[in-house]
Amino acid sequence: MKLLFEKRKSTSVPALILVPIVSFLVSLVLTALLLEIFGANPFRTFAAMAVGAFGSSHGFAETLVKAIPLMMTGLGVAVAFKLKFWNIGAEGQLTMGGVAAAGIALFMERFLPGRSLLLGALLGGLLAGALWAGIPALLKTSLKVDETLVTLMMNYIAILYSEFLYYGPWRDPKGYGFPGSRMFSADAWLPRIMGRAHGGIWVAVALAIILWIVMKRTRWGFELQIIGASQKAARYQGIAVERNIVLAIMLSGALCGLAGAFEVTGISHRLQQGLSIGYGYTAIIVAWMSQLNPLAVPFVAIALAALAVGGDQVQMVMGLPAAMGVVMQGLILFPMLAGSLFTEYRLSVVRPEAKAVCPDPVEE
Repeated sequence: MKLLFEKRKSTSVPALILVPIVSFLVSLVLTALLLEIFGANPFRTFAAMAVGAFGSSHGFAETLVKAIPLMMTGLGVAVAFKLKFWNIGAEGQLTMGGVAAAGIALFMERFLPGRSLLLGALLGGLLAGALWAGIPALLKTSLKVDETLVTLMMNYIAILYSEFLYYGPWRDPKGYGFPGSRMFSADAWLPRIMGRAHGGIWVAVALAIILWIVMKRTRWGFELQIIGASQKAARYQGIAVERNIVLAIMLSGALCGLAGAFEVTGISHRLQQGLSIGYGYTAIIVAWMSQLNPLAVPFVAIALAALAVGGDQVQMVMGLPAAMGVVMQGLILFPMLAGSLFTEYRLSVVRPEAKAVCPDPVEE
């Protein structure tokens, strides 16, 4: 008897619903076992994390602060992964978006009066992210260069470039030696809605809805789905595969770049250390847990942000390391990745065929 994975001829709706639920339950069990090893009560730990993330207006605001960049980068990564373009560069695209937005906010005040300065900064971040993502997209479509390695390496280039700026030419001379640019004009600040949470949350939710409509209800979205399923079939139907890949990946980078612009205009109001803290990598978890569905991204982003914020509460109340939230994210990712296999494949049992038995010769 053999167990074989067979590719499904069509997507199984029950599998799409049940697999994420079962995977999440498995991750909870694994997390509970880990907490038991550390001598912590799993139920008290989960309760403490929930209180830390949602039990007060301050905690909820901090959860939204972390959820906004996760929403934006999660949407960007989901677009790329739909095409089976493995964009691991969301962190660098976010960083370049923040750098571009900061540059416009710092040096274009005299040319962009009033709130147009904020609009210019956001558009600059969006464009910078798109162009930064366009480089590996062009290398992939024209020279067949592996996008995983290129996007990953470009993260380090973007991060080091941002550090060069706020440690060097953009450093505030009145900053008492601390690295970071001077504060932006108030015209370049995103309005805040609760604590440090800003209006970028509404933009992120609106973009999730728009992106779902584009992917599910437009011709371009249909073409992208065909390209993701089979580039050979897409070419047979006359779809411009290379052009669509470049455009879609630039859209992916634009969403990530806008996340960086939100960070500098909505949170720090300057370019400083802390822009690149791993949102682009966590976005991979967000995209996979969302099953690449844009409408699910905001909910998953809030859940993972709650894990991060709740991790601080766990450290204070339960005496556990604050990194427990990050560990829990990993424990969620692996069951989700394993479970996603069953949405595209089904497990079948192959029994060996019975061998024909030759009758003994009859003696005459």
